Amino acid sequence: MPANPDDTLRTSALLQRFQPLLWLGVTFLTVSALTRLALLLVTDTGVPASPSLWAYAFGVGFGYDLLTLLYFALPLLLWLWLMPTRWLLARSGRVALGALCLLLLCVMLFVALSEWTFWEEFQTRFNFIAVDYLVYTTEVIGNIRESYPVGWLLTGLGVIAGAIFYCTRRWHRVQDTGTTFAGRSMVTAAWLLLTVLGTWLVDADLKDRSDNQYVNELAGNGIYQFFAAYRSASLDYARFYRSLPLDQAFVQVRRQLRSPDAHFVGNNPVDITRDIHNAAPERKLNVVLISVESLSASYSGSYGRVPSLTPQLDALSKDSLLFTRLFATGTRTVRGLEALSLSVPPTPGESIVKRRRNECLSSLAEVFNGKGYVSQFLYGGYGAFDNMNYFFAHNGYQVHDREQIDKQAIHHANIWGVADEDLYTMALGEFDKANATGKPFFAHVMTTSNHRPYTFPQGRGPWPQGKRESAVAYTDWAIGDLLRRARTKPWFANTVFVITADHCASSGGKASLPVFRYHIPMWIYSPDNIAPGRWSRLTSQIDIAPTLLGLLGMDYRSRFYGVDVMQQTAGSERAFLGTYQLLGYLRNEQLIQLAPHRRADAVSPSYGDDRPQPRLPLDSALALEAVSYYQTASYRFAHGLMVEHPDSGPLHTVRAPTPTDGH
Repeated sequence: MPANPDDTLRTSALLQRFQPLLWLGVTFLTVSALTRLALLLVTDTGVPASPSLWAYAFGVGFGYDLLTLLYFALPLLLWLWLMPTRWLLARSGRVALGALCLLLLCVMLFVALSEWTFWEEFQTRFNFIAVDYLVYTTEVIGNIRESYPVGWLLTGLGVIAGAIFYCTRRWHRVQDTGTTFAGRSMVTAAWLLLTVLGTWLVDADLKDRSDNQYVNELAGNGIYQFFAAYRSASLDYARFYRSLPLDQAFVQVRRQLRSPDAHFVGNNPVDITRDIHNAAPERKLNVVLISVESLSASYSGSYGRVPSLTPQLDALSKDSLLFTRLFATGTRTVRGLEALSLSVPPTPGESIVKRRRNECLSSLAEVFNGKGYVSQFLYGGYGAFDNMNYFFAHNGYQVHDREQIDKQAIHHANIWGVADEDLYTMALGEFDKANATGKPFFAHVMTTSNHRPYTFPQGRGPWPQGKRESAVAYTDWAIGDLLRRARTKPWFANTVFVITADHCASSGGKASLPVFRYHIPMWIYSPDNIAPGRWSRLTSQIDIAPTLLGLLGMDYRSRFYGVDVMQQTAGSERAFLGTYQLLGYLRNEQLIQLAPHRRADAVSPSYGDDRPQPRLPLDSALALEAVSYYQTASYRFAHGLMVEHPDSGPLHTVRAPTPTDGH
């Protein structure tokens, strides 16, 4: 049956009307595909030259690009739908439409460039870190300006956008030979229907079907992943993760927390409070805990690197208690601070450091304060970043940051903070003041120099500015310089230095939770007080606080999830590691992974290099341990039970999983 001429004319008119939308779609999909190709090439050996992996990344990625296009094109769609034909075809209307098209083109090119820089740093598409950074625009924009030639890059983007816009000018010009508002409304309704269906049927995790996490990341779309991460900023454990009846979860955790030095103070099933008794006599030594920004164990000769980037730290090894199998809980500074101060597993969503109602928690500082110490948090940057000042000030620490450092005393600074040597100068002054009061001091010092843009004072060594390896070498030099100055102080002989990391330098890998990216170093250095040696049993970052207190022979009341590893029963070692969504439990050469949608699986961990972590049969006993730790930690914080003097409320029960839940 021949087509109705009127229908053909109406269809042709609609195509002419919405031609700029077609232009935007082709341009968006092309830029997205080229971005994916560029990220694939820079990943190098992370993605093997496998036709199936490439096809997966580009095939699934095309689907996510199409879905993202439905959202991205909405401003242009609404403009073409609502604008009256006469105004749209007028000169002013054409100029306005061209400006909108050029703006959208500039946005997509800017996003592509941003994805490149983000991938270079984190080996992932936009995720929760990108969302988090939007809150701190001063630091993030400053970091970008100091790390990259922003002016040239933006000029280049402008030139490229202008060239594309000019060369494709005939395709984004609008014509209209007789559309009606009703006809345009049908196109818009169909577009919106597809958008709703895509939102309902697709989520960010649907693409994660490859065993290679790089491929899963490439299969996504940066814009889509950004907004998916934003929606997941707050994850309620009981709603999204595999759970147990709460009483069973606490029974399991209390069983895991038993140790020869611990005695539970009561029978309340939601209370993990223990009295810790050490057989050794108590020593009120000063403690300086240095958490070094992004210090991977793989940088140090003490952990096998040749040549080593840390000769100063390596020289300490023979006189230090060296921990060789220590694993960070996360990939962000706030996760490291949370683990070191609160001794708690990394609950899903934001770190406790940044959450509401995070005051008066059971912290390492509160233990020291109860022993008559002066407790301090010292940071080389502005502590308003990541809510650090507020968190530490409300959890037992005196806070000192960059604002207290005289500008004349600063040898170098970038957007993240002053050079480590200047931070240490401030710290030494505060230690002298604390020592003058006759009280012992505990200080948590957080560095910044080993962070992009990787700049530091000139003349400290033969290291070029702007290189990660150079920043590591400078960070190591500054620690050596700190100890040289500290040895001249009257309090040095009675001081324990704990040097560790907040997290590793990189976070991405072929596996979803690449274990080797969580391996951090630790030196406990106090030649007159702590016997040197090597501790080679598995240790979690949350165990540092109770292990340190054990070395000091301190009796105290603990609500920590960490334990003194030297009192831990052999064979019960475990470590916690995670992202903002994926929660890992490392034990018995298995990594249990808990994920939203109540999923749980087990993989074989890779400790030394970047390779896939093959799946293992899920060990139900280890899965129960993992669930109980993370479920109870989330519950205790949400219900105010991590406070220094908690008022334990009623026990709530959550849904028990079925035998096949999450498999």
